[in-house]
Amino acid sequence: VLELRGATMGIIGYGDIGRACAKLADAYGMDVLALRRNTKKSLYDPYIKEVFGLDRLNELMSKSDYILVAAPLTEDTKGLVSAEAISHSKDGSVIINVGRGPIIDEEALIAALQDGTLKGAAMDVTTIEPLPKESPLWELENVLLSPHNMDKTATFAKEATEMYLYENVPRYVRGKTLLNPVDVKAGY
Repeated sequence: VLELRGATMGIIGYGDIGRACAKLADAYGMDVLALRRNTKKSLYDPYIKEVFGLDRLNELMSKSDYILVAAPLTEDTKGLVSAEAISHSKDGSVIINVGRGPIIDEEALIAALQDGTLKGAAMDVTTIEPLPKESPLWELENVLLSPHNMDKTATFAKEATEMYLYENVPRYVRGKTLLNPVDVKAGY
């Protein structure tokens, strides 16, 4: 059994999902590193030890025992976790992707899983969904695959509807800032 306490989690994409994961990792005693476009937004975040800009991805990869990808898919993030980035990963690290499949170079990921560079991967998303039956990911014993369908839980639709009706509609009517707005310029 591996101890999480004292391990380092590097989070690629430190938005709402990344920060929620950082909070959990912090509770387990992990050191958390965050990578985001705008580092100033997280300078005093209590859950992270250090915040990195996109230009320091390889450094984050080299320091992380667990690498969580939680970034949105944009022109800047497509292929961000490239073969080069994976080559900088700490020996025996684990990649977890809850963001978008095309952020990771899947062929490079598979090669690193097969040669033992990476200890494992947990993939909620893949480059092609549903994952083709001929994908080597199905056969690798060090890979955990889950379907990308969080919205199919018993409570998701109810909670999303309540947030919209009881939070955003009243905010809109009062001319207040909405929760979870889409930034068209940023692409998410």
